[in-house]
Amino acid sequence: MNLFLSATAPVITVIIYIYIKDRFEKEPKLLLLYNFLFGAIASILISSILYFLYDILLPHPDRLNVFHQFLKAFFMVGLVEEFSKYIIVRYYAQPKKAFNEPFDGIIYAVMVSMGFAFVENLLYVFDGGIQVALIRAVTAVPAHAVFAIIMGYFMGIAKFSNHKIKWNLIGLGLAIIFHGAYDFFLFINFIPGISLGAFVSLIIGIILAKRAIKTHQNNSIFK
Repeated sequence: MNLFLSATAPVITVIIYIYIKDRFEKEPKLLLLYNFLFGAIASILISSILYFLYDILLPHPDRLNVFHQFLKAFFMVGLVEEFSKYIIVRYYAQPKKAFNEPFDGIIYAVMVSMGFAFVENLLYVFDGGIQVALIRAVTAVPAHAVFAIIMGYFMGIAKFSNHKIKWNLIGLGLAIIFHGAYDFFLFINFIPGISLGAFVSLIIGIILAKRAIKTHQNNSIFK
């Protein structure tokens, strides 16, 4: 039970945080739940896909090969995971009538991402214990939230733009870049000190995420 709580607590914290930030027109709770559940289902499916991709693209990966780790970080993890979240927001949440202001892109993207992070965190924590839970509570889970906020910011713009494809793809692309960069620096930790790059990219992402939240709050049509 302690492991379950330690795995779910950071996810719940992010959900509460972003729900509070939706100040002017709350989203239907059932719709938020569905987005969370779809994100959780996507996490299970993507895990299987990633194992398949590893066998196809890197049948004999070299853990000390920087290029191999680059492919893994940006294309096998960043691209696949963020695209799976993007598909849910784009084709399930974005067309809904309840998605009626740009900030909604952020909250729905975060809900999908937290569903994804929920399953992923359970797997890591039950395998690694409390120490892993504590580390992921301040790294991986916030990182998933940051990637989602950045993507959701632009998907919120896209909903009300005449250039939907452009803004949607910008959001997806930036999420992939930040996710890939974060993982890449962690994957090449055999280079002394390089892991700090992951935290730098996360800090930059947090700064941008906070600005994204504030911008959509200030521009809310319900303000």
